[in-house]
Amino acid sequence: MNRKLSTINGDLSKTDQSTVHFYIESKELETQSTLVFFEIGEEKFKGQCFYWQNKDKDFTLVGLGHAYTIKSNDADARYEDVEKAWKHLIHSTSLKGIKQQPILFGSFTFDPKKGVSDEWANFSHANFALAKHQLVESNGRFYMNTHLVSEEVITDEDIELAREEREALLEQAKGRTLKTYIKPHVVLTEEPYKEEYLQSITQVTNQIKAKQADKVVIARSLALTFDKEVNTSNLLAQLSEEQPESYLFAQEQGQDLFLGATPERLVFVNHKKAYSSCVAGSIRRGTTVQEDEEFGRILLNDTKNLQEHQYVVDMISNSFKETCEQYTLPNHPDLLKIRDIQHLHTPIEGILKEDATILQMVEKLHPTPALGGSPREVAMEMIRQYEPMNRGVYAAPIGWLNADGDGEFAVAIRSALLQDKKAYLYAGGGIVADSEPQSEYEETLVKFRPMLRTLGGKLNDE
Repeated sequence: MNRKLSTINGDLSKTDQSTVHFYIESKELETQSTLVFFEIGEEKFKGQCFYWQNKDKDFTLVGLGHAYTIKSNDADARYEDVEKAWKHLIHSTSLKGIKQQPILFGSFTFDPKKGVSDEWANFSHANFALAKHQLVESNGRFYMNTHLVSEEVITDEDIELAREEREALLEQAKGRTLKTYIKPHVVLTEEPYKEEYLQSITQVTNQIKAKQADKVVIARSLALTFDKEVNTSNLLAQLSEEQPESYLFAQEQGQDLFLGATPERLVFVNHKKAYSSCVAGSIRRGTTVQEDEEFGRILLNDTKNLQEHQYVVDMISNSFKETCEQYTLPNHPDLLKIRDIQHLHTPIEGILKEDATILQMVEKLHPTPALGGSPREVAMEMIRQYEPMNRGVYAAPIGWLNADGDGEFAVAIRSALLQDKKAYLYAGGGIVADSEPQSEYEETLVKFRPMLRTLGGKLNDE
């Protein structure tokens, strides 16, 4: 059944006036490889697949096909648009007896006021979807949902066709192991706007010295060309092996694919308890245990990095103060270590106010000073003025929410956008008064490494 209800560009008037028919069928499975299930459905549902796995690896979501989509290009109301459309759908059916809730997955762009560049033309400023076939692995248990959404009556024939499609997918996946993939072959590596990026560091530093801002994050891109198009399953399999300590995500949007492995949570909500992470300030990993520990000690005592980190702690604390009845956080940061880099990290948690929602928290938290700067609005204006590219979904919120309002969003760093035989990687760093263009450039090289390695590319020092 190809009928679906879409809300586009923030125009919800049609949705508000329409009767939405929403059918859910949910069952528990014995076991199922989430990557294999994604691989099975990738060809049939090309352009309409998504994948999410949390950092602890106790929750994985696979979506094949779109039963319902929500899109908004309203710069001022995109979070509200998504919330309103999702609640409208959820309220149109009973969830009583459902083994696994329907889950909405998607992303927002970093800055809707920047304008859309060529590589991000297929992405609205809010892109969300409810899968037609939703597989969830939660704490070792597996749940399969089939969703049908239509403005027309959903018939028994529609339901039977969807069941047959689902059972065929599960039958294909039964007993199957994931294909063995080789990394993509990169034939060309380019650094778009490299000189403009270096100039922007000087320009922004001058503004900060003139007391116009405390910190501004400036990012740049790296472009790869492959000898052939790369499929999503291949990249997810590579990412799963390369970055086991990170969130994994993949979102197909037509012919485009955005994916990555990020260490950074934006917000997690579970039964009105909210959790976030202040992650800012970084240094590379050492080649020995002793060297790695020494780098960690340097980071924990580095004035510049501690200042950067405190901006994030202050801003996230203020956001929790607005949305939570109470919250707690440690007095000092610890270290968050991933394969190529280590960060200063301070966890924070709180109890949501009765009327607060996860999307309201996402809106208040994005962008944190770790990805935007401080003060926020001044930094965003400088990014619009000096950054020589459009970030699209890079460094923006990506994640999911369910019918109860629980969910999780991460910050989409360590990521790439793929189009045909091209890939665009993104990385940035916090600019303060004493920042130097060359050292900032070298820091981005470290941050490129996780995705670059996954995509088969290399830096000059490797």
